[in-house]
Amino acid sequence: MADNQHFSISGVLHLPPLPGAPAARGGFQHVIDHALRDAEALVAGGMSKCIIENFGDAPFRANSVQPHVPAMMAVIAAAVRARFGADLTMGINVLRNDGHAALGVALASGADFIRVNVFTGAAWTDQGLIQGEAAALSRYRSAISTGVEPPQIMADVLVKHAVPAGTGCIETLAREATGRGGADGLIVTGSGTGQATSLDDVRKVKAAVTNKPVWVGSGATVTTVAGIRDVADGVIVGTALHREGNITAPIEKDRVRSFMDAARS
Repeated sequence: MADNQHFSISGVLHLPPLPGAPAARGGFQHVIDHALRDAEALVAGGMSKCIIENFGDAPFRANSVQPHVPAMMAVIAAAVRARFGADLTMGINVLRNDGHAALGVALASGADFIRVNVFTGAAWTDQGLIQGEAAALSRYRSAISTGVEPPQIMADVLVKHAVPAGTGCIETLAREATGRGGADGLIVTGSGTGQATSLDDVRKVKAAVTNKPVWVGSGATVTTVAGIRDVADGVIVGTALHREGNITAPIEKDRVRSFMDAARS
């Protein structure tokens, strides 16, 4: 059973398309305003942690994004930091799998962690084959973190919208991500955005890796979060916080508050 006293809850700031993405509308200030509005709802609903991701930039590049993406995400994250300070700690996820860019954004904005979808091994995805870069990312983090606390690396295991290119044994993947790859924690998801995560998978990962936090990364709802809390160390929640469960709609503080109440009950 997980340590309920330290259960981590992160809401997701799903950014609208950044300039340059096929569906971009409204300019960069619109994206900043959107992020601040949703962050306000998280804080008003009692949530103190978020993860910022360029969700609207689909179709995603497999690895390295264009230079303006981390530059703009750093500006957005800095705006969130300036508005909410210690009331809202941050993580960064640069989709689909640009961990180098995420580290840069995190260092520039003071974020606590990054999320990396394919950290070790490889996976077949809708962007084709993505290969993990744990060695390069770990060295890059060390190189740019001199004199400051480095961001934690939270690595997905059997990430959503993908199938492993190699072993599908979730315990082996978990041990390799932490033991050989050096991830600071693990994220277990369902098959797609908003899809429920198998708690059996979470239990397997927790049994395989006993000294690292394990979070649920998709599908959490008001009705399922209590069960998640029984087995996991944390949860990332996105879809359930938006009006009518529509990611393109605003996050609603009442939905956030209901989720937080259910998680604490």
